[in-house]
Order: sequence, then structure tokens, then C-alpha cells
Amino acid sequence: MFENATTLQEIFSTRNIIMYFIIINVIGFLIMFIDKQKAKKGAWRVPEKTLFIITALGGGIGTISGMYAFRHKTQKLQFVVGLPFITILEIILAIYWIFF
Repeated sequence: MFENATTLQEIFSTRNIIMYFIIINVIGFLIMFIDKQKAKKGAWRVPEKTLFIITALGGGIGTISGMYAFRHKTQKLQFVVGLPFITILEIILAIYWIFF
């Protein structure tokens, strides 16, 4: 009956986790680029909440890289401190989860 059922072990394989982090970080980087372009044009912007959510979902490296690559949000203390704080906290939690 459940011959083709996917197990959690298959879903959360190392390969899938790595793919997820690559994709979420590329999205984070691109969303910073898109928001910067919209800011230049005076168009509708990506909500700041969305940028923090992408970071919290594991896209910290991408959002921080995008922030500095495009010089976007670098004058806002909540981004300069907040994005790295979330990213470092996630790394600490991941290390704790893996080794303890």
C-alpha cells in the first residue's frame, strides 16, 4: 500500500538540505537586488519583514551578501545588526543540533 511512500530520512537528506540552503540564499541575494532596483526607480518595494523572513529561513548569507554587494540597507542599523545576528544565531543552533 505504501510502497512508494517517501520517508523523512529521504526528504531531509544531506543533499536536499544543501540544495535548500543554496536556493534560499540565492533567493535572498536576488531579493536584495530587486529591492535595490525598485528603490532606484521609486517603485513599490519589498517589505522589510520579507527580507528578515528570508534571512530567518536560512538565507542569511545571501541577504547579507546582497546587502553589501548592492549597498542596500547598509545605513539601517536594524539590517546591519539584525541580519548577521539572525544568521549567527542559526549557525550556533545548527552546530548545537548536530553535535549535542
